[in-house]
Amino acid sequence: MNTTTVTAAEAMPAKHAGDLIDMRVTAIRYAARDTNLYEFAPLDGKPLPPYEPGAHIDLHLPNGLVRQYSLLNAEPDGSSYTVGVKRDPASRGGSRYVHDELRVGKTLKISAPRNNFPLVENAGHVLLLGGIGITPIWCMVQRLHKLGRSWKLYYACRSRTDMAFLQTLEAMGPAQFHFDDESAGSFLDVKAIVAEAPKDAHLYCCGPTPMLKAFEAATADWPRAQIHVEYFTPKQEADKKGGFVVELARSGQEFVIPEGKSILQVLLDAGVDVDYSCELGICGACEQRVISGTPEHRDAILTEEEQASNTKVMICCAGCKSERLVLDL
Repeated sequence: MNTTTVTAAEAMPAKHAGDLIDMRVTAIRYAARDTNLYEFAPLDGKPLPPYEPGAHIDLHLPNGLVRQYSLLNAEPDGSSYTVGVKRDPASRGGSRYVHDELRVGKTLKISAPRNNFPLVENAGHVLLLGGIGITPIWCMVQRLHKLGRSWKLYYACRSRTDMAFLQTLEAMGPAQFHFDDESAGSFLDVKAIVAEAPKDAHLYCCGPTPMLKAFEAATADWPRAQIHVEYFTPKQEADKKGGFVVELARSGQEFVIPEGKSILQVLLDAGVDVDYSCELGICGACEQRVISGTPEHRDAILTEEEQASNTKVMICCAGCKSERLVLDL
């Protein structure tokens, strides 16, 4: 995951259930044009929390911004984390700061890993990705290769110079590469790839929004349990219509959500102790359990089935279809 969208999260530090971890930049390596790998080690020397392929961490940058990046190493040893960061030409603070200001020896804080894009290991896999979408997929490929599982990868970039891990992937075997500048500007044919995929495979996609939209359209008739997508940017705009009441079941507090504000913003303004990070509906930090009421879901985390069950909600972006929403807070 590699987010660059500027949001209200830039004006305030995110909060997490677990303590943030103090880290030092220990290495910076070139991966592709405008893409570097950044390695971090804990200042206290203690082992870092383990994680599985697909996990990401929040970087709490010294300029006050918070950004989410996928972890790259499939076999973490607890001594360091590595992420890949592509400099976005339209960046307004995140990737630009990482590339221009982070140097070996600099310190910053990170969150513990979270995983909204987990790998189902005991299956065949078709992996589609574009650009910096390689970061969570690369971790998965390493794991699948070691386990000897069946996998096939389709990797699209604007040009060869933009493609991270190209030579290593070529040597590993079942990968196909698409370069826009060598294909008369045509894009990866997502629909054709999905049509040819084994019907018992698990399909993963991570990349720019047009690719994700094409993937979701192509897999609309597939069992939802076999389809896995990770968004870099919001899937939908946050619902800020307001006009409903949020009740916190544990404390009995009630809050009227006005037009123009999210549930999360209202709770934070009132001093409620609640976790959050991206405020985009893509990281999962603000998930809350729903006791009653019908949320208007706008996140890119919950599956269609999970959204339909109305048992949990991302309060940074959700609205409410009912007059009252009771949360387990």
